[in-house]
Amino acid sequence: MGNNSAHETDGGRRPQQQIPVVVLAGFLGSGKTTLLNHLLHRSAGSRIGAIVNDFGAIEIDALAVAGALGDSAVSLGNGCLCCAVDAGELDVYLGKLAAPETGVDVIVIEASGLAEPQELVRMVLASEHPGIVYGGLVEVVDAAEFDDTRARHPEIDRHLALADLVVVNKLDRTADPERVLALVGSLTDRAAVVPATYGRVDPEFLFDCRPSEERIGQLSFDDLHDHGDGHGDDHGTDGLGGSGHAGHLHTGYDSLSFVSDVPLDPRRLMRFLDSRPEGLYRIKGHVDLGPNDLRNRYTMHAVGRFLRFYPEPWAPADERRTQLVLIGSGIDTEALGTELKGCESDAPHADEHGMWGVLRYVQGSEDEPDPEPCGG
Repeated sequence: MGNNSAHETDGGRRPQQQIPVVVLAGFLGSGKTTLLNHLLHRSAGSRIGAIVNDFGAIEIDALAVAGALGDSAVSLGNGCLCCAVDAGELDVYLGKLAAPETGVDVIVIEASGLAEPQELVRMVLASEHPGIVYGGLVEVVDAAEFDDTRARHPEIDRHLALADLVVVNKLDRTADPERVLALVGSLTDRAAVVPATYGRVDPEFLFDCRPSEERIGQLSFDDLHDHGDGHGDDHGTDGLGGSGHAGHLHTGYDSLSFVSDVPLDPRRLMRFLDSRPEGLYRIKGHVDLGPNDLRNRYTMHAVGRFLRFYPEPWAPADERRTQLVLIGSGIDTEALGTELKGCESDAPHADEHGMWGVLRYVQGSEDEPDPEPCGG
């Protein structure tokens, strides 16, 4: 999602790059820091900017390799982020990390274990910074302690209902993993639920990994860590102890690439998006809406229930086609491909009101819905 674009309405200019902002939440001990450290080590050439409450919990050496600590991390040691700053202050931090000179591809806000994720999501959605876009709420839960956590913190049910992606961590430490996965799934609202051990979730699930060869003149994490020897990957930061657990589950994902030279009908496309299934976490790419807008293609950014379209003038050399990638966990890629195929339309004339649904999700449109995490 790091290559999504913001809408430029005048002059036919190519749009500005937007950086996804991922909110990483979960109660104390769930494994948030382990997951973030895993992403840092497996960023595949991408640079991750981090906003964290407790700087000491992040591996200093990993951040130092990514670039100067001053421009790739913001440390907040004064308590819960959602209480310590308001939306305007958060914009200042986001602006620092999103500055072009930092080269950051994705920003991760690691909330404290007591933070209210809904407030953090609202602050990101309310951001007026043109260089960032909401990248989803990732809730990490401790499978081994899930029942006890619900008893101590019943608000976790509300957090799970808000999440776009739920990582069920430490699944190897519970006697009945299927029961925990089913229970967590029953508490979400169409979120993708993925199992994990040691916080291992494929980075491509969360953001577009930049090929490491694009990092000319700068060492990436992949250059410094030997992936084959199982060392330097996990440092026991979630209380499990030990290191070098390369043989454990590294959560993957299901993906579908859809390409069509036939324009899509906007009404059918919106029906597809409104009914997208559980587990479908991300949609990225661009759409040709044919006679309904001959001037623009529509870059699509969907994460969980959040949806945004960015009209962008076709360049003379562009092939007019739809190209989408869908990413999720446990999704029926064949069925989704069939549904998208059903959105095709070679009608020669525009549908007079067909674009209304799409335009509701264009930033700055008069019909744009209020900024809520469930925009889809």
